[in-house]
Amino acid sequence: QVQLVESGGGLVQAGGSLRLSCASSVSLARFNAMGWYRQAPGKEREMVATIFDNGVTHFPSSLKGRTTISRDNAKNTIYLQMNSLKPEDTAVYYCNVVGPMGGYWGQGTQVTVSS
Repeated sequence: QVQLVESGGGLVQAGGSLRLSCASSVSLARFNAMGWYRQAPGKEREMVATIFDNGVTHFPSSLKGRTTISRDNAKNTIYLQMNSLKPEDTAVYYCNVVGPMGGYWGQGTQVTVSS
């Protein structure tokens, strides 16, 4: 069974940065794609960043330039770095992985950006 545990959320001031971590209970080599999503109150869940097993990354155009996704295979951990945070970045951030055995979600971590 795959377990994903996110950490690093909290209260951040606008203009600040955050770094979220997602620790996987199994090797990241088992997954074809790994990513971060977020869901704000009253809104649909949206993709924030994706990294594929070949290292290619993908971001929505609205977040390009201030968002980075990376992974540490030795630690089985995926990271999300976001800079120049805005109040509209406030949401619950979820880690997601997809592989031959299916897709899995973490429990989410709250990020609140104060103005």
